[in-house]
Amino acid sequence: MDIRTASAADLPALIALHDAAFGTLFEGKLVADLMAADLAALSLVALEDGNIVGHILFSPMIVEIDGETVLALALAPLAVDPRFQRRGIGSALTEAGLARAAQAGWEAVIVLGHPEFYARFGFRADLAEGFAAPFSGPAFMALELTKSSLSGSKGKIIYPAPFGIPADEEAPAAV
Repeated sequence: MDIRTASAADLPALIALHDAAFGTLFEGKLVADLMAADLAALSLVALEDGNIVGHILFSPMIVEIDGETVLALALAPLAVDPRFQRRGIGSALTEAGLARAAQAGWEAVIVLGHPEFYARFGFRADLAEGFAAPFSGPAFMALELTKSSLSGSKGKIIYPAPFGIPADEEAPAAV
């Protein structure tokens, strides 16, 4: 398996991949909308025999603590072709993405996902608690890429517009 930065030419394959992996049209449209808005801060693909079998996207988001903005990314979405799942592709993309995000100077990453999967990479629900945010619960997690970047009096988390979550709206708790 090879991992490389996604390109604009990959977009049709990425949309199809996310639609197949999630069984809905939302994630594929989200990828297209984030890329169109130039909000793909980090976008990686996994290749098997030259074919895209996995994709991860990180986009900048607003995370405020004590009136200061943290350089933070939203990790969403992550998809692996259903025919290639359970082979470590999602883990490899996550590890590569987090390493590149840290190297690029990002301070934190926020994710809404399976706690058992993301906890392996250091994501913790307690780091996301206390923020005014559209999600809560054990599936809403954060990771500090820079030590103590999420410490202090909690502020707010705002997702980029393509996620379709108004900044002042709070969604129900994630399960």
